[in-house]
Amino acid sequence: MADIDALTSSAYAHALEVIASVEPRIADATRAELADQRSSLKLIASENYASPAVLLTMGTWFSDKYAEGTVGHRFYAGCQNVDTVEALAAEHARELFGAEYAYVQPHSGIDANLVAFWSILAHRVEGPWLEKAAAKNVNDLTEADWEALRKELGNQRLLGMSLDAGGHLTHGFRPNISGKMFHQQQYGTNPETGLLDYDALLAKAREFKPLVLVAGYSAYPRRVNFAKMREIADEVGATLMVDMAHFAGLVAGKVFTGEENPVPYADIVTSTTHKSLRGPRGGLVLATGELAPSVDRGCPMVLGGPMSHVMAAKAVAFAEARTEDFQAYAHRVAENAQTLAEGFLKRGAKLVTGGTDNHLVLLDVTSFGLTGRQAESALLDAGVVTNRNSVPADPNGAWYTSGIRLGTPALTTRGFGAEEFDRVAELMVEVLRNTTPGTTKAGTPSQASYVLADGVADRVRAASAEMLDKHPLYPGIDLS
Repeated sequence: MADIDALTSSAYAHALEVIASVEPRIADATRAELADQRSSLKLIASENYASPAVLLTMGTWFSDKYAEGTVGHRFYAGCQNVDTVEALAAEHARELFGAEYAYVQPHSGIDANLVAFWSILAHRVEGPWLEKAAAKNVNDLTEADWEALRKELGNQRLLGMSLDAGGHLTHGFRPNISGKMFHQQQYGTNPETGLLDYDALLAKAREFKPLVLVAGYSAYPRRVNFAKMREIADEVGATLMVDMAHFAGLVAGKVFTGEENPVPYADIVTSTTHKSLRGPRGGLVLATGELAPSVDRGCPMVLGGPMSHVMAAKAVAFAEARTEDFQAYAHRVAENAQTLAEGFLKRGAKLVTGGTDNHLVLLDVTSFGLTGRQAESALLDAGVVTNRNSVPADPNGAWYTSGIRLGTPALTTRGFGAEEFDRVAELMVEVLRNTTPGTTKAGTPSQASYVLADGVADRVRAASAEMLDKHPLYPGIDLS
């Protein structure tokens, strides 16, 4: 291990020297970013720390290669090595998640969702329409045919979780392309408990009859019963799509099993490859064999040239996730989230749904008299990196918000355990209790400005540093 650490440190030191020879400000910013991440309590639920092996894999000459198409069927010559990379990444993903098919080309989670949406539309709408039109393929269509098909494709129904209930922008939020592609409605959570109400969801699905039912979340701190989601989709004839971008690592790590594992129940599953999976920034689609041919048309249907260097890094990350070490890590992520939630509750803080049973905690900061934006900013002053987030029926809207979303994957990667996460909750409550809302220039209450009491930020940073020093980030890398 010492030899590996020395090699890793040397690799990054020399890489930054090369970068600095062209644009030293980029090298300086890179060093500064590592320093900032090392000295901060990173609690953003969608962030993590990829291994040096994953990070180094992205910085290769695979970045120089165009490779539109699929394995063995490219629109560019000389893609034999890209074929190897993509095939390995897909193989690892299939084995990791127990999926029939894996598509590793999407550049991001939104790209993965677009591939999924259009694959469903191609399979459920375009294919049957072509048969009805007695056309062998799209090249047989007249302009009038195309106009009719466009109306068919643009008039389908999608039912997804609302943003304030914990859903994602791409689940039918109006300003997002998903809200413009589909005739959409959204389902929420029980107003008393904040939990999914499957009976209410079934009633809404029966009334709306969507073509696509989207399950999954970005800020819902509970597990989902995907067997029930499957039953609802089947009853109304919908395709069940699951976006597991946030909790993919808990599926891979066997924390979510049985009816809480979406892969056996969904027609199509999308994910990012960073977040709880600890891979490179990118997207992933898993699908049944029936949908695989449509998904395989992601390029040119939605995507352009795949990022071969990122697909290579995905293969490395998936290989890491297939180990017992990763399974142990995933279980610690969930255990640490429980500890963090309990730490807030025993100090009188308010949590959406009253706790968590996944990797994230949603803190309602209105009990501190703050907006999410004020709380986020005050915490950042104290070296605690979070992101503001809506809560159900949020009175402050999606910009200022009433909540702070927290996640345990990143600090768990650093080695934080129960004692540290309880201390994190204590420090955060100290900051929030010592923060008061500011006023606008006109003297009216502000949703953005705040006043943090003197000395609090320094005290919290000092206490955080003690924990962070015990669990150094990338300890084998010395850029001094």
